[in-house]
Amino acid sequence: MSLAWARGGQAWGPNWRVMTDMAETSKVRIHLNGEELSIDAPATVTTLVAARKPRPPFAVEVNAQLVRRPSYDTTELRNGDKVEIVTLVGGG
Repeated sequence: MSLAWARGGQAWGPNWRVMTDMAETSKVRIHLNGEELSIDAPATVTTLVAARKPRPPFAVEVNAQLVRRPSYDTTELRNGDKVEIVTLVGGG
């Protein structure tokens, strides 16, 4: 059995598969407010907030645990994490 794959008329060797696996692992898949999202790894709450730019005031939960602002930089996001960014709204 050969370790090459054919795709689009070209043969790809075993290194093609390794490169594909590396590309897939450079993303983190999370659930943000109920929707699946892929973001670049490594990812922290800080990078997610910077990308999403929620309107203040807001709160962030990761896996049902409140993340306090001083911990944003050190709270890494991992595959399967459930993240909620909740914007506070006043009303009457």
